[in-house]
Amino acid sequence: MRPPLTLTLAAGLHALPMNSIDSTTPLHGKVVVVTGAGTGIGRATAHEFAALGAEVVAVGRRPGPLAETAAGCASSRITPLSADITAPGACDRLVETALARHGRLDVLVNNAGITRSTPLGGISPAALEPLLATNLTAPILLTQAALPALTAARGVVVNVTTSVGQRAWPGGAAVYAATKSALELLTRSWAVELAPRGVRVVAVAPGAIETPIGEHAGHTPEQSARIRDWQIAHTPLGRLGRPEEVAWAITRLACPQSSFVTGVVFPVDGGAVVA
Repeated sequence: MRPPLTLTLAAGLHALPMNSIDSTTPLHGKVVVVTGAGTGIGRATAHEFAALGAEVVAVGRRPGPLAETAAGCASSRITPLSADITAPGACDRLVETALARHGRLDVLVNNAGITRSTPLGGISPAALEPLLATNLTAPILLTQAALPALTAARGVVVNVTTSVGQRAWPGGAAVYAATKSALELLTRSWAVELAPRGVRVVAVAPGAIETPIGEHAGHTPEQSARIRDWQIAHTPLGRLGRPEEVAWAITRLACPQSSFVTGVVFPVDGGAVVA
């Protein structure tokens, strides 16, 4: 039996001074859901949205990292929500919980993603299922569940894909890249489909970013080091990106100042795609 959604209000946090978050802040009064918010890009994105005045529902599987995300924010604007977005009915319950807490939903960030080493010849249904469920099925079902609220708010969907999906990537990461490429196609298609509703759909495609995704995939430190060395060698700017740099792109595409931007896939990859 799957565990229920758990909404945990952040405690012991100190609000920013009144002149730090006010009605002039770009996302003041907006409500944002960020999946995969326990670490890495998701955590940085939750913090950046909160800094811009939004109320953030930070979603992830593990309560501990989510609590750290909330505790690392300088305000009490992040609410942790423990949920497995691949569980049956979880996407509907997640949206219902966010609306019950905040009464509206303005931005959905489909950030949660996993990678596994799945080279052709060794792919099993058991290996495919979590990749497809987390990286593709869950964003589809969550966006669908959120659509009425996003329509009412004339909101924004931000899909987090990967620059790997815009080039050939033979070997173990090909299936991961394929799920993200599918999400990019959905981004473009939904942008056209939802424009009459006033809903914008965009994507941010990170390159090599310093996150724990490799550790979560089961890579040894030696494997992670080899992968990072290769990534740096193929990144024109010559370094790994930081989660905060991806969060900057996500939040700015969600801001009202980007109100005429939809259907775009914005790379944050140090030039890797164009090299």
